[in-house]
Amino acid sequence: MKTKVFSINPSAHTGAVGLKTANLDKQIEFYTEVIGLEVLASDDGQAVLGIKETETELLILRKITAPSIRQRKAGLYHTAFLLPTRKDLGNTLFALLSKKAPIIGASDHGYSEAVYLEDPEGNGIEIYRDKPQSEWDIQSDGRIAGITIEMDAEGVLASRDEATDKFPVGTTVGHVHLSVADLTKTEDFYREVLGMGLKDRFGSQARFFAAGNYHHHIGTNVWGGKDLSAPTEKDLGLDFFTILVPDTESLTALKENLERQGVNDMKVKDKSIVLLDPNGLTVKIEIEK
Repeated sequence: MKTKVFSINPSAHTGAVGLKTANLDKQIEFYTEVIGLEVLASDDGQAVLGIKETETELLILRKITAPSIRQRKAGLYHTAFLLPTRKDLGNTLFALLSKKAPIIGASDHGYSEAVYLEDPEGNGIEIYRDKPQSEWDIQSDGRIAGITIEMDAEGVLASRDEATDKFPVGTTVGHVHLSVADLTKTEDFYREVLGMGLKDRFGSQARFFAAGNYHHHIGTNVWGGKDLSAPTEKDLGLDFFTILVPDTESLTALKENLERQGVNDMKVKDKSIVLLDPNGLTVKIEIEK
């Protein structure tokens, strides 16, 4: 009898991202004054940033004492903040330009419009809005084809109302894009172990995975090189990323699949599972609050 393929709950999506930082104060200043997040909590060694009105956690910064010198390792390519509307992207783009933020690109991906930049420690950032699903190139096999062309920046700016330079209520971490060591092992993990669907591929360079019918919650690429080493505790950059599932049943089903797949090295609690992907990157799976 053919074994049924496991699929993660289609309502699952990406949650907060953790970054290890050398200069906590400088990173807090950048993400609040330039990017548009707000401080939800902070102490000497950590800060939680997000949307204050709804207490939505999006970014957790953790200070590392005596960090390692940066090397090419598996880790974060970018954290992608998803804004609710094109108007919100227009407001953010206008604010970034007004603040002379270090914008490094802007693209239309067919399913989204996106602006790219880096924080002071070199962590990639994408800020984007999704187009209506009716405009997505959804293939008969369920794959969602992306493109990369120049974004209509004038159209995006024209949509703004300049109501705020902060991220609005409803902003989420839409996806996380990773630099990985091996695309095949990574694909096996996100498809067979976590139960996500393969949504698109870019030759032998990149793969995109998602729960349900989204274009991607996880992006992976080998643009930084193949066979990258796993990060250590003292390496700056990605600390962890979160996948949120809607309920206990979804978490239990995922745990059972992890056990079937022979994943033994994981920390299981009532409302969370923490494990490493094949690149040594920490994945936190939690029940959404």
